[in-house]
Amino acid sequence: MEAPAPAGPGGPQPYAPGAAGAPPSLLCRIKGKLFTWNILKTIALGQLLSLCICGTAITSQYLAEKYKVNTPMLQSFINYCLLFLVYTVMLTFQSGSGNLLYILKRKWWKYILLGLADVEANYLIVRAYQYTTLTSVQLLDCFGIPVLMALSWFILYARYRVIHFVAVAVCLLGVGTMVGADILAGREDNSGSDVLIGDILVLLGASLYAVSNVCEEYIVKKLSRQEFLGMVGLFGTLISGIQLLIVEYKDIASIHWDWKIALLFVAFALCMFCLYSFMPLVIRITSATSVNLGILTADLYSLFFGLFLFGYKALPRALESRQPGRGAGVGAQVGERGEACCSQVKKQIIASTPEVCS
Repeated sequence: MEAPAPAGPGGPQPYAPGAAGAPPSLLCRIKGKLFTWNILKTIALGQLLSLCICGTAITSQYLAEKYKVNTPMLQSFINYCLLFLVYTVMLTFQSGSGNLLYILKRKWWKYILLGLADVEANYLIVRAYQYTTLTSVQLLDCFGIPVLMALSWFILYARYRVIHFVAVAVCLLGVGTMVGADILAGREDNSGSDVLIGDILVLLGASLYAVSNVCEEYIVKKLSRQEFLGMVGLFGTLISGIQLLIVEYKDIASIHWDWKIALLFVAFALCMFCLYSFMPLVIRITSATSVNLGILTADLYSLFFGLFLFGYKALPRALESRQPGRGAGVGAQVGERGEACCSQVKKQIIASTPEVCS
């Protein structure tokens, strides 16, 4: 019996597992969608922002608790001065519509309102560290996510799915749980009213941050990153400087300066400057909502630093009461990817939120 002749180039080829013509597996397709260069770059930038936020939280907590330094406006003023020296000066050397004088002639009042919202957001958040804990501040600021989604819906014409609105409800429920847990814990320490004040300051600051982030997304995508940072640096310096002279001159005069306190001020300013400088880059390739969801990992970093640096107790209560407050990020990711693992959700959330309509 003769052996069968090998198939020619045009003849049918036998099927082999893993051949090039075989359909890719589900795992391969998921990897192809999730592990792209743009997504990995966005994740890395998001985690850099989270570390910057965690750095500002730790330095503020150290100043408030260990050294009894309560000067949130001074801390913000140094950051705005850095933005002014770098980005506002850059605008003075640009020509055309990007020049500083051209921008001031046509949009000065808009940037005054933006600078006021940004300054007061920073002031309220940093002031809250005097009344409540680091982890409470970092986890309650997720209230800014539903506010940001609402503003994006009406101003930027972003559109979301039903699951995102469910996630907003879960987020608000978690905020209520967080505030209630703080009040109950504060009553045990006879500091319930102070804790409530701190929580309210965080919620107000988060809402103002949402306003600032929506404006930032519009300016960065429609105009330029340098214009946003330059104008925020200019009006932020003016507004925070005036407020500094009015409300904090006595607190500043009472500071017993040494190299440790000065180093904490410098570290806070550098973390804030890096946060402001890198955030527009991430917003440009995603959206303000995506960035705010991606930096939820700052909550986890702050929780661990709070445990090891400040000796926070009651870890089970902290974890149980704070998990619902992080539901907005989980819900938004579930609506886009159907993921169930919270840790993976927070790493992939930046790439999976709805795109903003042009």
